[in-house]
Amino acid sequence: MTEHVDVLIVGAGLSGIGAAHHLQAAFPGRSYAILEAREAMGGTWDLFRYPGVRSDSDMHTLGYRFRPWVAAEAIADGPAILSYIRETAADAGIDQRIRYGHKVTGASWSSEEARWTVGFEHAGVPATITCDFLYLCSGYYRYDEGYVPEFAGMDDFRGQIVHPQHWPAELDYAGKRVVVIGSGATAVTLVPAMAETAGHVTMLQRSPTYIMSAPSVDTVATKLRQWLGARRAYAVTRWKNVAISTVIYQLSQRRPAMMRKFFRDLTVKQLPEGYDVDTHFNPAYNPWDQRLCLVPDGDLFRAISAGRASVATDRIERFTADGLRLESGTELSADIVVTATGLDLLALGGIALTVDGREIQPPDTMAYKGMMLSGVPNFAFTIGYTNASWTLKADLVSEFVCRLLRHLDEHGYSQATPWPDPAVTAKPLLDFQAGYVLRSMDRFPRAGSRAPWRLGMNYAQDVITLRHGRIEDGTIRFGRRTVRAATAPTAERGPEQVTA
Repeated sequence: MTEHVDVLIVGAGLSGIGAAHHLQAAFPGRSYAILEAREAMGGTWDLFRYPGVRSDSDMHTLGYRFRPWVAAEAIADGPAILSYIRETAADAGIDQRIRYGHKVTGASWSSEEARWTVGFEHAGVPATITCDFLYLCSGYYRYDEGYVPEFAGMDDFRGQIVHPQHWPAELDYAGKRVVVIGSGATAVTLVPAMAETAGHVTMLQRSPTYIMSAPSVDTVATKLRQWLGARRAYAVTRWKNVAISTVIYQLSQRRPAMMRKFFRDLTVKQLPEGYDVDTHFNPAYNPWDQRLCLVPDGDLFRAISAGRASVATDRIERFTADGLRLESGTELSADIVVTATGLDLLALGGIALTVDGREIQPPDTMAYKGMMLSGVPNFAFTIGYTNASWTLKADLVSEFVCRLLRHLDEHGYSQATPWPDPAVTAKPLLDFQAGYVLRSMDRFPRAGSRAPWRLGMNYAQDVITLRHGRIEDGTIRFGRRTVRAATAPTAERGPEQVTA
């Protein structure tokens, strides 16, 4: 017979391990499993192996609420974050619930049985598992490939072209001329890291990005740990950093001219006198229309000041045998070109959903509180903040899912379905101007013009709404089983609709 679990989590990355921890802490007796398509835990932090890979948020907010980050470095490298995730899983026994190499391909909901039948492939063999609640923690980008624009002449280049998402372990760039195409978080991480041993590294950008230096060690957090102990100091530091990032974001939205000058003045101070800041570090868009990049201890600016790295702001005309020709006529010689050109987004992990035989097209749905889909029962997914740490939102989504499951238990319900409101106007799920978002948002669920159909981007507000707000808010419809399911020995009665 088909195996059945109460909750099925898809993805064993930062979100999935956190979701499992919240779930088993709230419901020790509830059965669950984690299906992971890859052969390792850690998601992003296991996949990306490029030089210098690190968090672009401080670890007091990127870390889990329930597990203090106690290392001195507030901005941590990839291996440290991966160890943190794995230790969290091992300490709670979550690692025993992960099934690697299980790629979920589709999920079908039956209202008659009030459960999901989830299809997956393992070692090339298709199989199914059923669950009462399906929880996607698979992120929102493709793990098997990154985004690379079509540049003319790429086949003419005699050097090596590398995408950060598939970094060759054996790549030797010592003494080489390197061009990194891009200006986002990956590029500003790669450039100073490679510049330590490369002959020279050029960051080639089509347009500048706002970049802000942050200390790699949070001295306030260090002092608080001495005074308050690790757990209380972590909570205080977390809220301190949330407050600081919120103020910067809100001022950027409301006083963009002031914040543009603020970021420019900080950049001028960290670069040599006379450096052309307005060409290379003064974006055309307003602060926080795209994500602000953090560089620990100004490492990018230090590499530029030392002459080990440089920035070229121009457009690519074509690749040549020896490098790149730019539209300005400039030739950039290169032995290695790194295409840090972004992610290719993937809605809902590429999983095909059906509800009672009806195919669900993500763009035809609306996201309830940024975590459930209109017309789709017993289903949740995690998308983190674009203006703050991913885990801040992931933790709140997990807490809300646990609250929802407890509400179902207490009232004898077997299903919960957000119901669409035709009066709500559809909006893009992510109101964000980054290229990787604009390329892909038409494949994703929509957000709505008002609550609870908006994806919140304010942590303090979401704490109130998701941690303490009413479950029965008039939007979710609840139901009870009325007939006995036949697909698994633990099945109960089928659904009887109850509208809250």
